[in-house]
Amino acid sequence: MELRQLSYFVTVAEELHFGRAADRLHIVQSAVSQQVRRLERELGAELFDRSPRHVRLTGAGERLLPEARAVLAAADRARAAVRGRSGLRLGTSTGLGAHLDRVLAELAVLAPGTAVELVSAATRDRLEQVADGRLDAAFVRSPDPVPGVRILPLWDDPLVAAVPAAHPVAGAAELAMADLAGLGLCITARRNHPALVDLVVGACHDAGFEPLPGPVSGSLQDTLATIGAGGRPLWTVVYASHARVLHSPRIAFRPFGAPGLTLPTGLAVHASTPPAELDVLLRACAAPTPVQAPKPAPTSHDHEN
Repeated sequence: MELRQLSYFVTVAEELHFGRAADRLHIVQSAVSQQVRRLERELGAELFDRSPRHVRLTGAGERLLPEARAVLAAADRARAAVRGRSGLRLGTSTGLGAHLDRVLAELAVLAPGTAVELVSAATRDRLEQVADGRLDAAFVRSPDPVPGVRILPLWDDPLVAAVPAAHPVAGAAELAMADLAGLGLCITARRNHPALVDLVVGACHDAGFEPLPGPVSGSLQDTLATIGAGGRPLWTVVYASHARVLHSPRIAFRPFGAPGLTLPTGLAVHASTPPAELDVLLRACAAPTPVQAPKPAPTSHDHEN
């Protein structure tokens, strides 16, 4: 049994798709399939239920997954000990924007010898990696609880509306939710971010309308490009901290009027063995964010969680 095989197995288990796993690993799909098959032969058990439509963990795969993660985490710690590395493995995601820049800048001042490795992953994956020690900490928003993980509150993240710069609603300094009733809402599936979807859809209902469904893209960049392309009027929501670092001339970012829309952001750490750098990390997170409104997009028709 090789660490490489366990790494490939864990990646496929997280993606439940051999192609996406290969993309994450930056290797060809056939190599991933071959190594997983070798691992299955060595263990004498099928780890995945494969069909043309889906890939699922078998019972044996579900039992192996936490053990494989623990082995990989132990290997990472061993490498770090040999190299004498002092650093943080920090889980992050698209949407932190100016917050992440601020935290990293403060860490560089407060602990200049601390290297920071950023790891981007889905919320559930980040929490599981904190639980099994592969991540020292992770930024999360309104997550479901995970055994062995403690969430420390950090800040509330306001949301702003992203609308076509050429649409009349873009001319308002701030928007009421009812202003968006005639536009199609582009938002992720609820299973991907239930807190966000429930917040936005609930606000639409409170404003007296059912949001019109819009097309859903695989990334925020694609969503914004679709909204800015013209044709059917569309809208989405973006964290204000992220909107500050986005530049799209066909998109206008507009805040919502009071009470607005916000989601809490927290820091996930292991419940019993938080990282030694936790205090300095929390101090970096507590540093004030410069007050800066999102830049309004020009109304030019010329043409980025």
